[in-house]
Amino acid sequence: METMKAAVLERAPGGLHIEEIPIPEPREGEVLVKVIACGVCHTDLHVIKAEVAFPTPAVLGHEISGTIAALGPGVAGPAPGTAIACAFIMPCGRCRLCAIGRDDLCDNFFAMNRLRGTLYDGTTRLRRQDGTPLAMYSMAGLAEYAVVPATDVFPLPSSLPLAESSVLGCAVFTAFGAVRHAADLRGGERMAVVAAGGVGLNIIQIAAAFGASQIIAIDVRDDKLEIARRVGATDVVNSTGANATERVRELTDGRGVDVAFEALGRPETFTQALEIIGDGGRMVAVGIAPGKTAAPVEITRLVRRGLRIIGSYGARTRADMPEIIRLAAGGTFRPDTIVTKRFPLADADAAYQALARGEIIGRAIVVP
Repeated sequence: METMKAAVLERAPGGLHIEEIPIPEPREGEVLVKVIACGVCHTDLHVIKAEVAFPTPAVLGHEISGTIAALGPGVAGPAPGTAIACAFIMPCGRCRLCAIGRDDLCDNFFAMNRLRGTLYDGTTRLRRQDGTPLAMYSMAGLAEYAVVPATDVFPLPSSLPLAESSVLGCAVFTAFGAVRHAADLRGGERMAVVAAGGVGLNIIQIAAAFGASQIIAIDVRDDKLEIARRVGATDVVNSTGANATERVRELTDGRGVDVAFEALGRPETFTQALEIIGDGGRMVAVGIAPGKTAAPVEITRLVRRGLRIIGSYGARTRADMPEIIRLAAGGTFRPDTIVTKRFPLADADAAYQALARGEIIGRAIVVP
């Protein structure tokens, strides 16, 4: 029995520990990926802190790049050794929503993977050496190998850095879906991002590529705002030292922005994003919140000013990942500008502790 190392969450709330488990085998319609890097994302942290319910014991990690190690039955490619990236939404390809091109809402992904920790035959591919099953959060990328549905495997050109390209599958993927589909951002529009973390910075990069005329980054940390300027923000606002709503109005001739993106998932940032849009504006909620967290909405303003609140969980895997990779390869945005720290797999728990303390600027990656 060949084994691999994986970072296991025994229970939540809790921490990650490294365990030697059998290398999983791909079944029909699946591939085995040798993981080169896995992004460190707040969504995993919500699970670790028991703010989002998920079965345990489990292996987390949903943002990976790597190389094809083996193909399951019925899978024609990519060939073993091919460099690839995977999106965190792994479409089944056959449910009602996948059939109409909305695989960002794939029924089986949410019902089976996100609720039960399995793939689409109802079982996990991971187990301990004693046979105990381990739940999979997406493809369970905090390990040396991962099984991924073939619908979610996309070749990478050699011009892209392999490890850093892991962030294409969540931080960039989530941002792309928010800008392209939820906001339907048009050239010349003014926009703002509340919270300049990994997803927020990518929203800025993508919005700049899509022709936004003004991009305002709002955060509580100057170091994050400095990176926001480097990746395309035209203006920055530190909300600890200024009234962010008033400052955005000043920067937009009193109008407010056409689109505001909320990228943290807290009531105060949700409200902030809604406050800074102008009449007829759109607020796109991207950040995941713990449990059933709610935020107040001023109903009369929403109605009288024709505002729209739009939720956006991710992009559309099969249609959008090839375009994301093409844009990255062409230099429209670069994954390596967002990756600021690397951790070995042995330090996966330390990576999430650092994320919880607010020490990660941009995106960290775990490199098995």
